[in-house]
Amino acid sequence: MSTYRQGRRVGRPRRRSRWFLAGGLLAGSLVVGAAGAAGAAVGATSLLDPFPTAGVQRGDDADGDRRGGADAREPAGDGAGRPDGRDGDGRDAAGAPRGDGPGTGRHPVVEVPCDAGRLVAALVKANAEGGGSLRLASKCTYTLTQAFAQPDDYDGGIRDAREAADAAETPGDAEAPPRNPADDKAGLPVIYQPITIDGAGATIERDVHAEDFRFFTVRDGGELFLRDVELRNGRSKIEGGAVHIVHGATAVVERVTVVGSTSLSAEGGGGGIFNDGNLVATDSRFVGNSAAGTAGKGGGLLNGGVLTLRGSQFHHNSANGYGGGLGNYRGAADVENTTFVQNSAAQGGGIASFSARTKVLDTAVLGNTAQVGGGIANSDAVIVLRGMTIRDNTSTLKGGGISTVQGLLPLDDSVVAGNTTHGLGGGIYAEKSNLLVRGSDVARNGAVGAKSTGGGIHATAGQVSIYTSEVVGNNASARPGGIFAQQARVRVDDESVVAGNEPTNCVGSRVPVPHCFR
Repeated sequence: MSTYRQGRRVGRPRRRSRWFLAGGLLAGSLVVGAAGAAGAAVGATSLLDPFPTAGVQRGDDADGDRRGGADAREPAGDGAGRPDGRDGDGRDAAGAPRGDGPGTGRHPVVEVPCDAGRLVAALVKANAEGGGSLRLASKCTYTLTQAFAQPDDYDGGIRDAREAADAAETPGDAEAPPRNPADDKAGLPVIYQPITIDGAGATIERDVHAEDFRFFTVRDGGELFLRDVELRNGRSKIEGGAVHIVHGATAVVERVTVVGSTSLSAEGGGGGIFNDGNLVATDSRFVGNSAAGTAGKGGGLLNGGVLTLRGSQFHHNSANGYGGGLGNYRGAADVENTTFVQNSAAQGGGIASFSARTKVLDTAVLGNTAQVGGGIANSDAVIVLRGMTIRDNTSTLKGGGISTVQGLLPLDDSVVAGNTTHGLGGGIYAEKSNLLVRGSDVARNGAVGAKSTGGGIHATAGQVSIYTSEVVGNNASARPGGIFAQQARVRVDDESVVAGNEPTNCVGSRVPVPHCFR
C-alpha cells in the first residue's frame, strides 16, 4: 500500500519531509538557491530581530508589563547595571539588538514626527551615519508630493556585470533593456546603508497629482528592514512600483501592505515590489497593484533574485505579461502559507514561474484568471507544489488550474478542483513537461470550449505519472473528460482512481492510459 494514499486519506500532514524524489531529481535540492540563501536570510532575521521590540525606551510602557528596565519577555533584573546599557537579552537601552547584525544596536531609535519632510531628513541622516533605526508616528500618513532629488552614488557595477554575462551567454538577450536614469525615481532617499523603519501602522503614499516615483530604492550594500507600514499609490516608469531591491541589496518586510502601485516597465515589472537581490517578506499584503507595461511581469511582486515569502496575501493584482500575483523570473523563490485570490495576467493569473526555481507549500490559489495557467503557469522552469488548494481559476486557452510547458512539476498532497478552461486541460495542462501527481485530487474541473479535451489533465509530449491520486468528476466538450494524452508517456498506478469523468474517462486519448476505468 502506498504511503501517499495513507497520508492523503488519513488527514494530510501539513508538515512534510523536506526531501522527496521527483522524476529522478531530488526536489528538495532543486531550489537550493532559494532554500539555501533565502533560508539563511530567514534564520539571520529571526536571530537578529532587526526591529526594536516595542520601539519605546525601557520603562516607558504604560501598561506596567515592564519592570526595572526589563520587558515582559526577560527575567527581572537581567542586565541591570550593565555599563554598556544593554539588558541581559542582548538588547540595548532602546530595545534594539546588540551591534552584532546588520544595522542593529549601533544607532538610537529616532522618532519621526508626522511630517514627510522630517521623514526624508531622517533617512538622509541615517545614510550619512552608516545606518539607523527610525520609528514613524503611529497611524500617520506621510504624503510625498515629489521625487527626492539627490545624486545617485550607485554605479551599477553588479548589475552591469550581470547583464554583460547574460548577453555573453545569450547574445542579443541582455537581461534588461537600456534605461533612462531619469526614470529611476524614488520619493525617499535611496537606501545605501542598513536602515530599520518601524512603521507603527503609518502610511506612506504618493500624492495622486505627483510625478511618477516609487518609495524605496535599495542599492548595492543597502539593507532595508521595514515593518508595520502601508505603501500606497507608488508608480514607477521602470521596475518596482513601490520598492526596488537591486542585485546586491537586501530587504526584510514584515506586516507591510502594498496597495495600488504600478510599474510601467515594458519588459520588467513588479507593480508592488521588484526584487533582484535578497528579499524576505512575511505576513504582508499586496492589493490592487499592476505590472502595466506591454509585457509586464509580477503584478504584486516580481522576483529575479532570492525570495522567501510566507504568510502573505495577493489580491486583485494584474500583469499584462505573466504572474498576476507573483512572477518569478530567473530567480529562486520559496513560498509558504500564502493566498493568491482574483489576480489576473496573460499567463499565470496567480503565480508564474518562468526560467526559474520555485517552491510553493501550503498555499491557496483561488479565483485567478489568465489566457494560459489560470491559477499557475510554469515555463522552462521547475515548480514544486505541495499542500496546495488550486480552485475556481479560469483560463481562456490552456490550463484552467495549472499550465506547465517544458518544465518539471511535482504536485503532492494537493487539490486541483473546480477550475475551468475554454481551451485544453481544465485542471492541468502539461506540454513537454514531467508532471508528477502524487496523493492529490484532480476533480470537477471543466474544459468547456467547443473542441476542448482533457477536463482533468491534458498532456502533450513529455511524461505524466500519477500515484495514489484521483482524477474524478471532470468534464470536457470532446472526449475524453478525464485524461487526454498525445505523444506522451502516461503512468497511472493501481492505487489511483480515474472515474466519473464525462463524456469518457480516457477513451479518445491518443495514447493508452493504464488503470483508467472505461
